[in-house]
Amino acid sequence: MRLLDTLRRLPKPVTAARLAAETEISPRQLYRDIATLRAGGVLVEGTAGYGYTLTEDPALPPQSFSRLEIEALMLGVASLGAFGDDALTTAGRNALARIVATLSDRQARQAAHATMRSWRPPEPRAAIAIDLDLLREACWDEFSVRIAYRDAKGERTEREVMPLGMSYSPRTLMLVTWCLLRDDYRTFEVPRIEALERGVSNFRPRRVQLLREYVSLRAAERKIGNQAAHPRS
Repeated sequence: MRLLDTLRRLPKPVTAARLAAETEISPRQLYRDIATLRAGGVLVEGTAGYGYTLTEDPALPPQSFSRLEIEALMLGVASLGAFGDDALTTAGRNALARIVATLSDRQARQAAHATMRSWRPPEPRAAIAIDLDLLREACWDEFSVRIAYRDAKGERTEREVMPLGMSYSPRTLMLVTWCLLRDDYRTFEVPRIEALERGVSNFRPRRVQLLREYVSLRAAERKIGNQAAHPRS
């Protein structure tokens, strides 16, 4: 599966040396794995001296998108570079490469020559000191984390929170939580989190419901704010 994934996402043809390095196996093992894939029905063209191309992958169903859908995919993944962290940006590009690998030749050419491009002037972004992989894992697996946080006034607090989700923007990354200290919703700027470690509480399966309630509360607040700003005559 790692070899198939590498063949999908790297520019073609891919040399044996590059494939071996990417999959962390020896060239001899690579040749055996190529032979195994071919024996299983995967169409891998090429030779050791030229490079390999995956021309048909039975592990994935055929994909079909409209030209506008292809534009949307390309534009969305390209936008990650403007506000996502490196791991998220790389994951998006790898996922897009696997999608493009399943398209027809005509649609693959459309993806290569998409007319829409995402670009914005570089903006200063605060560095993130904590392990974002741990924070993502806590959101998905619904376990609490302990954080040390320094607010805009420079005051430092330590608390345990239930991480519900993260919100990306061009300038910063926000974390939405249920704070066990305040027994209420709290949002934190991730670059201001100075320390992060796994907590002791598990809140499965509450995350989805808590997040829905949070979104509803914010929507109600915006509605009240709009009504106050534009009272009926």
